[in-house]
This record gives sequence, C-alpha cells and structure tokens, in this order.
Amino acid sequence: MNLYNSDLAFIPLGGTGEIGLNLNVYRCDGQLLAVDCGIGFGGAEQPEAEVMVPDPSWLAERRDKLLGLVITHAHEDHIGAVAPLWPQLRCPVYASPFAASVLRRKLGEAGLLSQVKIVTVPLGGSLELGPFQLRFIRVTHSVPEPQSLAIRTPYGTVLHTGDWKLDPDPLIGEPADEAAFAELGREGVLAMVCDSTNALVEGHSGSEAEVRRNLTALIRQLKGRVAVTCFATNVARVESIALAARAAGRQVALFGRSLRNAEASARECGYLQEVPPFIHEDDADDVPDDQLLIICTGSQGEPRSAMAKIAADTHPRISLGEGDTVIFSSRMIPGNERAILRLQDDLARGGCRVMTADDHMVHVSGHPARDELKRLYSLVKPRFAVPVHGEWRHLQEHAALAREMGSTPVLVEDGDVLRLGPLSGNAVPDVVEGVPTGQLVLDGDRLLPLEGGVLGARRRMLFNGIVVASLAVDRGGRVLGTPQVSAPGLFDMADVAPGQIAEELARAVGDLPPALKQEDDMLRDAARTVLRKALGRRLRKRPSVEVHLLRV
Repeated sequence: MNLYNSDLAFIPLGGTGEIGLNLNVYRCDGQLLAVDCGIGFGGAEQPEAEVMVPDPSWLAERRDKLLGLVITHAHEDHIGAVAPLWPQLRCPVYASPFAASVLRRKLGEAGLLSQVKIVTVPLGGSLELGPFQLRFIRVTHSVPEPQSLAIRTPYGTVLHTGDWKLDPDPLIGEPADEAAFAELGREGVLAMVCDSTNALVEGHSGSEAEVRRNLTALIRQLKGRVAVTCFATNVARVESIALAARAAGRQVALFGRSLRNAEASARECGYLQEVPPFIHEDDADDVPDDQLLIICTGSQGEPRSAMAKIAADTHPRISLGEGDTVIFSSRMIPGNERAILRLQDDLARGGCRVMTADDHMVHVSGHPARDELKRLYSLVKPRFAVPVHGEWRHLQEHAALAREMGSTPVLVEDGDVLRLGPLSGNAVPDVVEGVPTGQLVLDGDRLLPLEGGVLGARRRMLFNGIVVASLAVDRGGRVLGTPQVSAPGLFDMADVAPGQIAEELARAVGDLPPALKQEDDMLRDAARTVLRKALGRRLRKRPSVEVHLLRV
C-alpha cells in the first residue's frame, strides 16, 4: 500500500463479476471512500446460504483511512449489508433522504441507530471528503432517489453510475439529469464505472408509466382475489398497483415487513400522497374477494416471505385459491430462478392464475439496455470505461459497447486494484495488485465465512446427511444398555437399519482393547470409525458422524 499513497485507484470488493454484494472502494492519496454495501442471495449453488454479504476485512483493517460510505440508492444489493458490516467499518454514512430513512429503520432493528452517523445529502447535492469532491447526479431506477456519483480528484473525474436507466416518465421523481451528464462530459471524465446488468439487452428498458397503464387495464378485468408481488422499495410500482386497484374498486393491503417499512419511508419522504392508507393485514380477510388486492413480499421466492406462506397455505391471515390471480411484477434475480418457479408452480397447483412479465407487460427493468448505455456514453464521453454490476458475460458485452462508443474499456473483477492515475501519455489504467475478498453468510445475527468450517459442515450434512450416536459406558468401558443411533434424512422412522447399526456399535465397542476404552477421546474416535464403516456399507455415503459418550 505504501507504494500507492499518491495515486487514484478503484477497488471492487463485491459486485463485479457477480450480481449483488456491491461494495466498491476508491483510494486517493492513501485515503479511502466506500460506495454501497449490499447483500446477495445464495441461490441453487449455495443452498446452505440464504443471504450473503461481501467480506469487508481488507477495508476494516484500513478503517482509519476510510472517510465514509456513500449509498447510491436503497436497494438491498446496495444498502442491505450496512447494518451487519458497519460494526467493522465504523464510518459516517452518506445517503439521500429516502435511502437514509430506509437505513435508519434497518439500523434500528439491529440496535445500531444511535451509533451510526448518517448524513442526509439532498438530491443533486455535493460534499467534500478529503481528496474526494463528490457531486450527486439524478438518475432513474426502480427505487426513489437513485443517484450517480461524480468523484472529482486531483487525478481526474470518475463517474460512478450506480444502478440507473433513462426513463422519460419514472412516475416518482424526475427523469435523469442528462444536462448534468453532458456538462460532466464537456469538463472531461477520466473513467466511468458503469452498470452492466442489461448490456446484453437490445433497445430500451421501458418506462414505469407503461407498466402503470398495463396494470390498470389488467387488474380491472380480474375476478376473485388479486395478489401482486414486487420489490418492496419500488415505490412507483407499489403506487401503480394501488392506483390500479382503486380504479377497479378494490381495497389494498400490504403483506410483508419490508413492504411496510418501505411504505413508511416513502410517506416520510413525501411519496405516495395520492394513495390512501392501506388496510391492515388483520382486516384483509373480511373484504369481499372481488374488492381485495394484496401487495406482498416474495417476488424472489424467499422461503419466509408472505407469498411463500400464501403458496404453502400456511399464512395466518390470508389464503388464495381457485379463481384468484397472482401477478409477479418483478424480474428473476439470477440465482433465484428455481425458487421462483417452484413458488409459481405451488400457486398454480393451488388453483391460482399466475401472471408474469413473460406473458404480460407488468414489469420493466430498472437497468439500462444498450440504447441507454450508448446515450450515456455519448453524453459523458469517458476516456476509460470500467464495467461493473454484472456477471462476466455482461462485463464483456459492456466492454465491447464502450469500445464502439470511443472509450477504452478496462475489465476488472472483485479484489483487483485498478490504478486510474496518475497516467502519462497514452497509458491505460492497470491492475497493480490484488486484495483479499470473499463472501460471508448472514446466519441469524452471525457472519460466517462461506468457505469456513461451519458452512462446510452444513454443506456436507446437506448432501451426505448426519448421524448422531449416544453411547453410555461404565468406568471400564463396558457398554450399558443399547446405544441410540439417529440419522435424520438418511433413514425413515420405521427403518430397522439404525437399530442394527446400534447393535453393531455395541458389539464393536465391547471388542475394543481395555486400554483404549479407558480414554474418552480414543473411545469416541473408535466409535466414529465403526459408524462410518457401517453406514458406508449400507448407503455408500460419508455422512457427518457425531458420538455422544456418557461415562457412568
């Protein structure tokens, strides 16, 4: 690090080469600025990990140099890891009014609100943090108050776009400030660190206004109960659904804590003024079917969400069935496809009609398609392009588009230290070193390494099962009674195999040398070996084996 105390560098610690887990760091003259701090989902590849966060260890070790954490917008993949990771970072947090409101609720739930300094930055505002002069530029996205970040430094200006699109009619908030981007382009932009999510998608991402028109027409013709699931912080979408319901003579109830929190933040910031208060969950079941619409969490198939409970018919306050309709007004986040399709199948099996963006115009993406990317490049004219926020195929396609628009692309991935300045002549930014990165699993209130012992054991148990044996012996090591063997997930309750294995264990322990049976640790190890061999013969698997030894 001492070699680079007089430079400008971009250091992605999460979100580059992957979807979610956004955590970016800029280094200028030895000082650090963090941008966004979000979660990701385990998905089918990591069934043992539901929610993941980027490992902040490298940044936490340098928190004396960390000037602050700037949040570009209030989506979970950009803000959701602040509460679990802030105790390691302990820096001020800068955010727009809506993002600050969402964050205060998250920090309050975590018991950290009184400890964290949250600085609310007005839309389009500016601030100076050490060598970083920051200007926020209004964009549009599927959340209120998204902002790009212009970072001026002694080595040049970097535009960090965050998540964005060019929606001419976003419904909530104003369109993107293209004049500000053009002004930035005239001043000169060293590099643009830019969203790549839809770099493979031709054309334009579409407008929220178009979704509102279609939802209004669609909901008006439906009978029975109607449920719509969407991202909680897409306040424009929630407003569109509520207005469409009102036009169809329906009352609206919210189901899900994240939706209620987002509504509270939205109303606190002056949004949803045209929408009357939603009815309470407890009262929804009393509303006639043709007059009820519910908005609920669970668009990504989250197992504890309101929609998952409704699909399983375990929700305590509402049920859906024959003649009812469920609308998925959202996209599938990569990695969640299997869970979402299973949820939709469960709803259909229960008699619900399921509508998605594949067959109805009920969703538009919040990320720029290729025409929008080209438009932004034509305005900003960055010398260098750094694609982020996407998997590798998205980054490569974005790089090709940037080259087509006259910028020199530089591809990086998590952990790369990209030195942006100073540059001489025709020099191109270069990756000068690597820093350690990784992923942590949010397991209740704990943060566990994804590749650590606890999650490794959980993976082994998930695929190979676990066997627990309880064994009582006297002081001489003689087995008392019959050992108990439990193997959930390996044998049925009525299977005779556990009993046979218990008898085999008792005989094998009885045959051990007397000296070995005097030592608890040696006796446990011998019992584990017996169990592994017995299970291997029967199952051809290597389950995790635990032996509880009681010496009487």
